[in-house]
Amino acid sequence: FQKHEFFVDMTCEGCSNAVTRVLHRLGGESFDIDLPNKKVCIDSEHNVDTLLETLKKTGKNASYLGEKSVQ
Repeated sequence: FQKHEFFVDMTCEGCSNAVTRVLHRLGGESFDIDLPNKKVCIDSEHNVDTLLETLKKTGKNASYLGEKSVQ
C-alpha cells in the first residue's frame, strides 16, 4: 500500500466525519485525519486520482500533497 497525504479544507468535526464517510465507502482504506492541520493521510492501493475524486465528494477543497514515507 502507498501512503498518500492530502490537504482537505476541513473546519470542524462534521467535515472530518464527511471524509471518514466517503473513505469508508471506498472500502479497505486505512487513514488518519489531522483536523487542526487539515490533512488526511491515506494508506491505499487506489491511485491518487481515485482518492482525490473521493475526497472531493465531501464538497471540500482537496489537493494532493504527496507520498508519505513509511517509517
